[in-house]
Formats: sequence, C-alpha cells, structure tokens
Amino acid sequence: MKPNKRSFIKQAITGGLIYFSGDTIAAFITGEYSVWRGLGIFITGSTIYAWEIQTYFRWIERRIEKMDRRRRMIANTSLALIYFNPIWIARHLCIVYLVSGKADEISLLLLQSATIAFLVNIPISIGANFVIQNKVNMEYRFWASAVFSGLMAIYYSMSSVWF
Repeated sequence: MKPNKRSFIKQAITGGLIYFSGDTIAAFITGEYSVWRGLGIFITGSTIYAWEIQTYFRWIERRIEKMDRRRRMIANTSLALIYFNPIWIARHLCIVYLVSGKADEISLLLLQSATIAFLVNIPISIGANFVIQNKVNMEYRFWASAVFSGLMAIYYSMSSVWF
C-alpha cells in the first residue's frame, strides 16, 4: 500500500507536530526549550522520521503478509521493537543536541544512555508496538507510532539526564 502524495504530506506535517510536541514538553521539563530546537525537531519529524518510519512499516507489511495471524503479530511487534533500537534513540538524541546548539556535548555517552533507556523501556515498547503494529490500520500506523514516539521523546530526552 503506497500512500498518495497528499496523504504523505498530511502525515508528515502531523508527524512533525507530534514529535515537536513531545520534545517541547521534554525541553520545558529540562529547562532547555528553544525555538531552534523546536523547529529542528519539527523538521526532523516531518521529513526524516515521516519518510523512514512509514517506509519501514510498509516493508514490514510486505514481509509478513503471508504469515499466519499469530506469527504476523509476533513478527510485527518484534520488527518494530528492533527498529526503535538504542542506535535509533542515540541518533534522535544527537539530533536533539544538534538542534539545541549542544553539538560539542555529543559523545558515546549518548549511546550508553540510549541503551539503558531502551532496556528499561522494553516492556512498555513491546506493549505499545504490539498495539500499533497489530491493532492500528496501516493508514494510521505512522500517526499512532508518532504519538507513542512523541511520548517517548519526553522519556528519551529525560534519559540523557537520568542515565
């Protein structure tokens, strides 16, 4: 199922707004809000994340379409969990640092915090990704994932402080 251009643009803007909202909450909690950070996260959410996440979800659907229901559910959930891994989280934190003007603070410690955040979050991610991948229609899957990721953006931003 390939989205049409209008659908993709609508989802991209929605994704940008959702990522922006989640990160803005995190930025206010940590006292690090800036217009540049907000703009950077909005642009990232509406371009890179909108394209790659929707593309990955469509790829998952093509790979598992012939599996029986139980295997599909397990594969769907597992593949989504694998995608949002510590490297993805560390990359997100690097983007946050870059758009916050803190490029000099980017180090391997971000990967360490991302790994800890990922491991601590596995039970929640399994549940959320199960619902997103198996109960949400493909048309709304990016939106649902963006909402979950927006909530996780709060957690991931806080994890760079906590862990």
